[in-house]
Amino acid sequence: MFRVTGESGTDCEGWSRRNFVQAGVLGLGGLSLPRFLAGQAQAATGSGPIRPGAEGTSVILLWMSGGPGHHETWDPKPKAVDQYRGPFGAIPTGVPGVLFSDRLPKSAQVMDKLAIVRSVRHGSGDHTKGNHWMLTGFEGPDFNKPDNEIQRRPSIGSAVSRLRGPNASGMPAYAAAPHLRGGTDNLFHYATYLGGAANPFVVNSDPNSEKYRVRDLTLSGGLTFDRLRDRQSLLTAMDNQLRQVEPNMRDMDSHYHAAFDLLTSSRVREAFDISAESAAVRDSYGRHEFGQSALLARRLVERGVTFVTVNTQPWDHHGTANRYATAEGAKLLLPPFDCALAALVRDLVDRGLYEKTMIVAMGEFGRTPRMNDAAGRDHWGHTFSVLMGGGKLQQGIVVGASDGQGAYVAERPLSPEDIAATVYHHLGIDGRAVAFPDRAGRPLYLVENGEPIRELVGST
Repeated sequence: MFRVTGESGTDCEGWSRRNFVQAGVLGLGGLSLPRFLAGQAQAATGSGPIRPGAEGTSVILLWMSGGPGHHETWDPKPKAVDQYRGPFGAIPTGVPGVLFSDRLPKSAQVMDKLAIVRSVRHGSGDHTKGNHWMLTGFEGPDFNKPDNEIQRRPSIGSAVSRLRGPNASGMPAYAAAPHLRGGTDNLFHYATYLGGAANPFVVNSDPNSEKYRVRDLTLSGGLTFDRLRDRQSLLTAMDNQLRQVEPNMRDMDSHYHAAFDLLTSSRVREAFDISAESAAVRDSYGRHEFGQSALLARRLVERGVTFVTVNTQPWDHHGTANRYATAEGAKLLLPPFDCALAALVRDLVDRGLYEKTMIVAMGEFGRTPRMNDAAGRDHWGHTFSVLMGGGKLQQGIVVGASDGQGAYVAERPLSPEDIAATVYHHLGIDGRAVAFPDRAGRPLYLVENGEPIRELVGST
């Protein structure tokens, strides 16, 4: 067993949304960029064994918080009766015999580059449980319990951040765009007992907006780079004195220098500068928040970020409780998703990045097979679909099957842990061989019962 020592006393919840910078401050108090870098350096000392050949691999997670309907996406049931078939039809894809919803014509064209897992299940219709289950591989707390916002296991992205670090020095290992907000218990993207340095760097700005700016990589008002250099000189002078009495200050001094280099790095600023993309490329992804966030994700993995989450609008389309009905929600959210996904696949292929970059698209569960009286589908965890692509995965295949109504798994039941194990495998991590101590000191494995999906990863 490979075991990683945790960061004692770290309260990651206290700074999960403060990202890794209070840029322009570079001061001695608060969670400043140097302290984030110090945490990254500490985390890096615990890096585990990575399978040869997995160097430079990355993941883009298209997180469909709220739970997209599998009937309306990658597992349509055109032969079912109306109440189950739903409001849309089915269309052929680029792989003979594989059908998608007719709301996904562009994705259908790149099915030969994708794999659809149609038999994922965890059995819960609880947003809170399901969100935690799919983002970490493990069951989460009940929505109605007092601990319903307490993350029990680290997110996949945070574990990757801790174990792998960034693919290029000076970049964050784990980033999210445009934000991690959402009204469906979108809570569990963070590091918990792995320590705050493994939390995501959240862009918190819409890349499609003219006002887009990565606030945590921007100098605070009135602070120029000349003034920043003056502050650096002052801090250096102070550190020279402090180092005489506190040897640990030598390490912190190096982190201040690294922070200065990052904040003033043209390479880092360029990575987040989506305006550098041509109008044609930006148009191909779609001029909307999701499309431009997916394009930003491609820029980030291309420049060394290991794991990027693209957070979409909530998919909780049950038609009640002020939610969209199924048809209304699908018509609103599926066209932008369809456009962005197809563009992302083609772009990664064209740039020679697809073999190293895995795409995963999923939510916390699926939707009920039978439409309700409000023309919506309710929460359903007994079978649902996950899209995967890229890496060295087998492409153009469907794994597993749901029954004729899309109600239960008919072939090859798979779990959230199997999904997590497959992602870790792509990144060269054996999740069943890596454990971290939780806050009570108990070693908890990244994967306990799951296995990489053999139909996708083969013998690699």
